[in-house]
Amino acid sequence: MFLGAFGDPGHAFPMLALGAELAARGHGVAFETWERWRGPVEASGMEFVRSPEYPVFPTRERPLSPYGAVLRATPVSRSAIAARAPDVVVHDVLTLAPALAGELEHVPVATLVPHLYPVAAPGFAPFGLGAQPPRTAAGRALWAALERPVEVGLRRGRDELNELRHRLGLPWLERLHGGLSEQLCLVGTFPALEYPRQWPGHVHVVGPLQWEPAASEVPLPPGPEPLVVVAPSTAQDPRQRLLRAALTGLSARRGPRVRVLATTNRRPLTAPARAGARTRLVDWVSYARMLPAASLVISHAGHGTLARALACGVPVLAVPHVGDMPENAARLAWSGAGLRLPWRLLSPLTVRLAVQRALDPDAPYAARAAQFGARAEARDGAARAAELVERLARR
Repeated sequence: MFLGAFGDPGHAFPMLALGAELAARGHGVAFETWERWRGPVEASGMEFVRSPEYPVFPTRERPLSPYGAVLRATPVSRSAIAARAPDVVVHDVLTLAPALAGELEHVPVATLVPHLYPVAAPGFAPFGLGAQPPRTAAGRALWAALERPVEVGLRRGRDELNELRHRLGLPWLERLHGGLSEQLCLVGTFPALEYPRQWPGHVHVVGPLQWEPAASEVPLPPGPEPLVVVAPSTAQDPRQRLLRAALTGLSARRGPRVRVLATTNRRPLTAPARAGARTRLVDWVSYARMLPAASLVISHAGHGTLARALACGVPVLAVPHVGDMPENAARLAWSGAGLRLPWRLLSPLTVRLAVQRALDPDAPYAARAAQFGARAEARDGAARAAELVERLARR
């Protein structure tokens, strides 16, 4: 098996989970990713293959367009695949070079989507808006009116991808979402976070694929009060606005009596933040170890953190900021396993009030989150994904 994912933790970690599972099943697995993950890849029984390192989206320092970067990376991936002759290539949804290289080498290709399925169903809001399914005729009419403009954008993206495919010697694709495999698409989220729809036969919602680096034990704040874990994004909110609001709001005299474990995720605060006597602020924490003891998680609604909390049976207060966070937060609120606090309303007061509501003994959030935890315990996402990859290899 040949796996490929770029180095952002939200994409590398789910592929690491899949690769470790495949290696444990006795398969030879090569994982092409960034140098920073060499140690975990090799420790999981896989062969590490260094990939070209480039941002998925251009920056001022590295202005190369996404498809320009893929064009440069594909020959590198193709050489690695040709040298190993794998039965299947599995690529991350944002890592197209291994997919295109696998197609050039006539190897079956599967896509791992480490979050919600990004293709909106007919009648629903465009993916990413953070809008729940329409409940009225007016709502259905609004989303129907947006289908044409959205399709225009998708066709433009398809044309750009086809230009890249042409330069690589691959045929033109008529379908939209050409970066997703038509042979096997693995969606690494909870089924209960996906709106009801008719699923294509090759798309499987397998559940979260969870992996995290080793971390030392962190002592919890002492006391019998409920534990609130503040888990901000590792990639967004550089000024730690959510972390500051949570620390200040939960340390107020009139705030809920809770213990707080908060992490900076190794992004130091630029100035001291107010923290209560029952608060512990650390640089890094193992979510797998700490979240089972929590009564509530506060996060930006990055999918990895959201899925980890729900897998531990813990409700979430989501404060979405950018990217797919609004969509994740909308699905969370729709599922009943947590609350959504809009970014524009974020303040110490609103965090405090939302935490009080979430921890209300009569609130349904804890019970609903417990159902997610039971599902995660009964069905392992990485194991299900590995079974489907094995099935593709046997075709």
